[in-house]
Amino acid sequence: MAPKSDSAEGIVLNFVNEQNRPLNSQNVADFLQKFNLKKASVQKALDSLADSGRISFKEYGKQKIYLARQDQFDIPNSDELSRMKEENTKLQKQLEEQKRAISEVEGEIRTLQSNLTLEQIRAKEAKLKMEVEEMEDKLNNLRGGVTLVKFEDRKVVQEICSDRISQWRRRKRIFKDLWDAITENSPRDLKQFKEELGIEYDEDVGVSFQSFSDLIQPSKKRARCQ
Repeated sequence: MAPKSDSAEGIVLNFVNEQNRPLNSQNVADFLQKFNLKKASVQKALDSLADSGRISFKEYGKQKIYLARQDQFDIPNSDELSRMKEENTKLQKQLEEQKRAISEVEGEIRTLQSNLTLEQIRAKEAKLKMEVEEMEDKLNNLRGGVTLVKFEDRKVVQEICSDRISQWRRRKRIFKDLWDAITENSPRDLKQFKEELGIEYDEDVGVSFQSFSDLIQPSKKRARCQ
């Protein structure tokens, strides 16, 4: 008498037949946890099914390996196998086509999602209009000769800049004096020695001291004229 499908033996038998591969009791118990079957119940069901001849088993020492009976399955002949292979190839091709179609649709969705909504476009347009108006106001002020920076503020900035240039010049002079003293009688290649020490001149990093110094000189001349 066949076991009921909802009994422990029925559940185990269905699983073994569906898997149709070598299994031990632990494999079966792990997969059938969702049916609240304990390992002891699974082991009992496997032994009962094996004793009744509903499944096959082999012993390897203390380990038992269970397998679905192969005589219950229809084994396809060579023609059927060829037809199944052709069908599988056709299905694989259809699957690839479906994947490509899905990928294209997903790409279109991403493109649409990246586009601005009408509300966002209007908000951006209003922001740009405001920025244009502000720039036009500044331009009109410049054309009208309006002073955008107060004399006092400009003087403070010039003094700070002049102080930094003076410090820069002083430090360049200190370094030059030290470098000349260290390398005066040195037989080494000075360029290579400088690279080993990691020393960089202003020119090495594309900075010109003179160009910054020239920014200050015109303002000093104007100040003397005033």
